[in-house]
Amino acid sequence: MEENIEIWLVGNTGLRNPNRIREGFAVYADSRFLGKLHGRENEIGFMKLLDEKGIIQNEEGRDASGSHARKWRLMFAKNGFIYPQLKRKDGRQEELGAADELTPFGRAFLQADTYPAVQECYLRAMSVEQFPMPDGIRHFSPLRWLLAIMLELERRTGSSELSRIEFALWGHTTNPGYELSEVVDRILDLRRRRAAAPAKRPFDRQEIAERGRHYDKKPDNFLDYSDMNMRYLRISGVLQRKGRGLVVVPSKHVLAEGLAKSTAADGPMLDEYRRLCGGAPLPTDSMDVARCLLDDLIKQMRERHIVFDISDLPLTAPAEVNIARRRLENILAQTDEVKYAGEQRGQWEEIADYMSLLIRGGGKLVYDEDNAIEVPKDETPVYLEWVLWRAALAVGRLVNRPFEVRGFRLDSDFMPVSAAGGGRGDLYCEFEDFVILTEATMSSSSRQEAMEGEPVRRHVSDAVLKYGKPVYGLFIAIRIDTNTAETFRHGVWYAKGDVKQKLDIIPLTLAQFRKYFVSMFRAQQACPERLRELLAACGAGREGLEAPAWKKHIDAVVEEKAAEAAGERPDRRAEARRGAYRETEIEG
Repeated sequence: MEENIEIWLVGNTGLRNPNRIREGFAVYADSRFLGKLHGRENEIGFMKLLDEKGIIQNEEGRDASGSHARKWRLMFAKNGFIYPQLKRKDGRQEELGAADELTPFGRAFLQADTYPAVQECYLRAMSVEQFPMPDGIRHFSPLRWLLAIMLELERRTGSSELSRIEFALWGHTTNPGYELSEVVDRILDLRRRRAAAPAKRPFDRQEIAERGRHYDKKPDNFLDYSDMNMRYLRISGVLQRKGRGLVVVPSKHVLAEGLAKSTAADGPMLDEYRRLCGGAPLPTDSMDVARCLLDDLIKQMRERHIVFDISDLPLTAPAEVNIARRRLENILAQTDEVKYAGEQRGQWEEIADYMSLLIRGGGKLVYDEDNAIEVPKDETPVYLEWVLWRAALAVGRLVNRPFEVRGFRLDSDFMPVSAAGGGRGDLYCEFEDFVILTEATMSSSSRQEAMEGEPVRRHVSDAVLKYGKPVYGLFIAIRIDTNTAETFRHGVWYAKGDVKQKLDIIPLTLAQFRKYFVSMFRAQQACPERLRELLAACGAGREGLEAPAWKKHIDAVVEEKAAEAAGERPDRRAEARRGAYRETEIEG
């Protein structure tokens, strides 16, 4: 294994989140640039359109060349959503389709209206063997190759888990030209030596430097590209997060085995592109595999004593079997989400750390070599909703189920995919005696009131009419604009029939909410009633205050209530003064 290393890229460093691709692709499919995404003028025009639609945030003067649009075009083509521009050696363009035009698979991708359906599209795309091998003859699928590695690891160790450093050094740096058994030997050797190392970070640096002797680019790429590649691989739905690494999804094990049987091909590249653009077949398209996967899932659910019923569904064709499987996968996901919700009370410190990152506008916090959290700077809105959802689950005693609380989508690792859609509030937290409807925004400009004032009041009004118990609106932003506070201070809304409502909507900064959240948990007093006390105290006397004074009143109440909680446990307060809470390394 002394040949020069090449790191394969299933994603793009300029487009690190594959969940954004579909939104951008929908914009492209409905734009004047459809079929015309080459050329500087079109590239700059499409980039501006993405910026106008809120898909990207392109700071003025940051990219005047349209390079960002080229990255989007690359990902559209690599996944088969548009016809790629063929190289001469791969065939004539007319044999495939006009470059940049929508493919049949691209149209199917636009119609994928559920997250599992989106995942299946990516799985089909990643299963195609379109990446060139070093021999210049064959081509391979990184996903299939990686699954082969992980399943061999599982055969030898009992677990398919692959850590971040293992992936960095022996995952995306290898291909089917390597001997599978030798790659796994190297991974296990690395694992043994690392376990014995007294300090993991210096060990990792040394290993990267050693492997980097056969790599002619920056050694930082080993880890930087790992995070991006693993994120793309996880959207296939076959792999999920394990620490900072990967593991095969248990319910997809049979599918993973089917994909791993073939890792390289030597047919014409044009044939692979045709498969890609037409929607590549999967093992589950065959009745035997589809039925085997369903039976395996049924077995897993019975072992976990999860109740289900698919007796109303026909199982005579692969498509019907796959529909039944997806129903069970949805039940399994909801069951796992309930379990995840129950774990959040013990995760309150991590939740608070995510809030700190959001207050800073994003970034990464590293606990140790194998554990870290991150808020991508261009995904702060969805992470804000997600962390407030986790905070509500941590407080606990919700009447509604965790997936009924949120309006945004999650991936299989319970990480956020996209923000809640319009027409409803962000979080509906129903407790025994009251309801808190939480609305969150990263907006902090003078336009905050224009964007949030009307919809927040409307959503709270709808909730008041729906629930037969008191409803509090909780508005959380990084900074509360005074005009927003004034709108919520009055809290007036006229419902149908001109029925006047006086709404209780309390605006808090995320820093204020975090302070009180932490104080509750430090004092071991976290409960819904504590939140209600805070909101009631913040709202008291607001009629006699102007907006600036009300904001100061809210801040004073938060300080007072947080101090009261800390006063119940003096030892905790002393710990806070010493600054012992969560002193960890922050990466920008």
